[in-house]
Amino acid sequence: MKKISLNTIIILITTIILINILLNRELIFNTISFSLNIWVKNIIPSLFPIFVLSDILINYNIVKYIPTFLKKAFSKIFNTNENCIIIFLLSMLSGFPSSARNTKNMYQKGIITKKEAEHILIFTHFSNPLFILGTVAIFFLNNKKYGLIILISHYLSNIILGIIIRSKSSYSPSNNYNTFSPNNQNFGIVLSKSIKSSIDTLLMILGTLTCFLILSTLIIHNLNLGAYNSMLTKGLLEITMGLKDLSILNIPDIYKVVISSIFLSFGGLSVHMQIISELSDTDISYKPFIIGRIFHAIISGIISILLFRIII
Repeated sequence: MKKISLNTIIILITTIILINILLNRELIFNTISFSLNIWVKNIIPSLFPIFVLSDILINYNIVKYIPTFLKKAFSKIFNTNENCIIIFLLSMLSGFPSSARNTKNMYQKGIITKKEAEHILIFTHFSNPLFILGTVAIFFLNNKKYGLIILISHYLSNIILGIIIRSKSSYSPSNNYNTFSPNNQNFGIVLSKSIKSSIDTLLMILGTLTCFLILSTLIIHNLNLGAYNSMLTKGLLEITMGLKDLSILNIPDIYKVVISSIFLSFGGLSVHMQIISELSDTDISYKPFIIGRIFHAIISGIISILLFRIII
């Protein structure tokens, strides 16, 4: 019996999706409108300035200006290149997929090695703090304390994960490959390249966000899933709609907080596709990232339970 090729499977699935889009035009139109609304009102304002500024700081080797004691402390705690501290800090401020973007940028400039890039990607997957404290806490869960619990769980679990995997790092102080020199760079050129690169990344985010929202909408519509399965499907594919559906479920608040932490720490397949897209033109492996997200989700869920019982 002749085997069905991967190309045939992709064509078949794509054709089925296309037919469903044509048959459910109004549903898809509303989904795309929702996607554009999130992109314009939430993603661009929170990520675009950070992307541009991050590129400029990396281009002018901001690591050189960070106090030595901070770099050494970071290197000791996580057993990684001191230069990785800027990836960690910028990722905390801006959220995903900036960790992959900045890691790729520094790797391509020779500031960190491939092994170091794959290592730092494991524990620098941070959601935007404004998204957690604003959108998730106030608009979805309607409780500021819940946002604080989720934020602490999300950040602390990354730090714990980084400490746990420190022994897996092959870094030693002699492996500091900082070959990048920012001397005599034209600021106008650096700025224009940063803007162009940031816009490209934002368009990629819009594309993946829209595709996964359409996919989740069609799955739920065709399979007629219940409220709980619908929420889990959306959360797995695209976390924003998953979190929105979670907030209106009639379940105890502790479950909403824990599941929110797990969704944010895993990231959703939409975010994973953004990471893959960022790394596609490098030889940096995606595998450590996905493994990290599984453990990140587990640890953040446990911390959320403990904090909820302490704080609430």
